Amino acid sequence: MPFKTKSSSFCRDSRAKPAPSSAPRLLIVGCGDVGLRVLRLLPQHWHVMALSSSPDRHASLRAAGAIPVLGNLDQPETLRRLAGWADRVLHLAPPAALGSRDLRTRNLLQALARRSLPTRLVYASTSGVYGDCQGQRFDETRPTAAASDRAQRRVDAERQLREFGRGFGVAMTVLRVPGIYASDRVGGHPRDRLKRGTPVLRREDDVYTNHIHADDLARACVRALFQGRPQRLVHVCDDSELLMGDYFDLAADLCGLAKPPRVSRAEAKELLSPMQMSFLSESRRLINHRLKSELGLRLRYPLPQDGLLA
Repeated sequence: MPFKTKSSSFCRDSRAKPAPSSAPRLLIVGCGDVGLRVLRLLPQHWHVMALSSSPDRHASLRAAGAIPVLGNLDQPETLRRLAGWADRVLHLAPPAALGSRDLRTRNLLQALARRSLPTRLVYASTSGVYGDCQGQRFDETRPTAAASDRAQRRVDAERQLREFGRGFGVAMTVLRVPGIYASDRVGGHPRDRLKRGTPVLRREDDVYTNHIHADDLARACVRALFQGRPQRLVHVCDDSELLMGDYFDLAADLCGLAKPPRVSRAEAKELLSPMQMSFLSESRRLINHRLKSELGLRLRYPLPQDGLLA
């Protein structure tokens, strides 16, 4: 008979038990660029299922070593096959584009709760949950202060997942991720913006940004799947502390491109989209001690100059 835990609104069958820990079965939800990098890192004996809403991607997922399963996080009835299969789940799917709640994560958790539960769940969130921190340096104990609906949806997803973990005894790790880059990542390298000549803020108006190479993020995901602490938040970022303009100047020098023009904040509002301006309104410097001490990750690209041309 279905029931609710005291701390959770997710119902499950009372006979449900965690999936056997000896079975290396991983479900990847949102298996895009980072998910494919994760697949390349996993031991060959692992069985991996990748949820995809696009049949056109099934061949590439099979080629990467995953079993594709057709399903859409916006359509709960398509997620029934997910129940009871995996003992680990890697949730890389973003929320929908509207609203302040992440209904996609809710639909996923409802599906997982129908049968035997995973023992471990890892979620890739965003550092945007902190809002503007005025350039302060801080660790994962800082409270969230999401300033946009986009970030609030991530806060809601984190809340649901941690509640699910506490209520059902699932080891839940949240990875808070800043800007992801890689030379082979579509739209994920600063040279694309540099070629467009998109301006950056002048130094007196500029903001601190944080970065992580996509390969290091994939390695952090794998580490968390094996040894992430239950109900733990982890900053997944490199060691750099760069103003955004300095980051693009560095990329321009490394790529042999012209440095971006510098403009005032008032000028930027006239030249850039509201989405672009939202990233110029938040300044923070993340501390990554947990990434190194708890997940034991040694960054392959500790600074952007190490990874921009890798």
